[in-house]
Amino acid sequence: MQVDNKLVSHLAHLSRLNVAPEKMDKLVNDMQDLVLFVEQLNELDTTGTEPLMHMGDAVNVLRTDEIGGSITRLEALKNAPASDDIFFKVPKVINKQ
Repeated sequence: MQVDNKLVSHLAHLSRLNVAPEKMDKLVNDMQDLVLFVEQLNELDTTGTEPLMHMGDAVNVLRTDEIGGSITRLEALKNAPASDDIFFKVPKVINKQ
């Protein structure tokens, strides 16, 4: 695959990027190098190679869920600056006009 100014301009447009004209040649060369690298990788024989799912061999290291204590609604609202005995009251932050 050949990368040229037209292709890079098209990709920049799709990506909503502004590419300065003086940077276009460097970008074309860099993208062509990337394409050549991927083409080299495609030449490798990967038969029998398992797909890599994770970079490390660690498995789930999260703790198990345990039921813990909780507090009642009245205890939760006890320290609230404002409440109506059911909900916390907070200042209005969205003004509809």
